[in-house]
Amino acid sequence: MLRYAVTYVTTLVIFGAIDAVWLGVIAASMYRQTLGDILLEKFRAGPAIAFYLLNIAGLMVFAVPATPGRWQQALLFGALFGVFTYATYDLTNYATLRVWTLRLTLTDIVWGAFVSGISTALGVVSAEWILRLFK
Repeated sequence: MLRYAVTYVTTLVIFGAIDAVWLGVIAASMYRQTLGDILLEKFRAGPAIAFYLLNIAGLMVFAVPATPGRWQQALLFGALFGVFTYATYDLTNYATLRVWTLRLTLTDIVWGAFVSGISTALGVVSAEWILRLFK
């Protein structure tokens, strides 16, 4: 149980940090250019926090149990979870929203695979390292 708790926290911190750079620096102009005035000036913190907590819980359920101590499998299963979850969101938006583009859809799905896979792999490695330190 301790391993899952430490893995959850490390994965959450890593995912949040990487995603903050993506959303705040790298992709901000793409979203603003594509979505324009339908974007809020400032994001709603509550739903964002709920997403991160739930998404990392999903990674703990679907990616981490299959990967005890094996970062390569954590990378693969995390990336697959990212593809499935981000594709659900993006393909639904592409199917229903006039301003949602194919470019945004594909970019976001690739991003979801990347951030989920990397965060899960680094979370597993970091948790193992932390747990060894305090043994």
